[in-house]
Amino acid sequence: MLEVWAQRLTIPGLPEWSGLAVLLVLILLVLCVLVMPFSVFGVKGRLDSIEAQLDDLRADIRALAARGIPLATRDEAPPPSVAAAPPETHGRRAEPRINWPQGR
Repeated sequence: MLEVWAQRLTIPGLPEWSGLAVLLVLILLVLCVLVMPFSVFGVKGRLDSIEAQLDDLRADIRALAARGIPLATRDEAPPPSVAAAPPETHGRRAEPRINWPQGR
């Protein structure tokens, strides 16, 4: 029976044991993916840090609400400042004149 499996797994042009070696490597990889927890990949640590940041933000919001500090709303915000108008050129070129070298 083992010889039948060895013949079925044989890759043409390679030794008879090569198919079995490839199968064992694939089984090992599948087992690693199934057994490894996500914390090995670093997901758990990142999620914990995000959760801690959210807890801090919630605590800050609760503290502001408890103090009764009014938050600025869009209606109370000052209007945006008007951008400065570009200098008028009166029909002239806006680029500086290049008049060098002077001696020629």
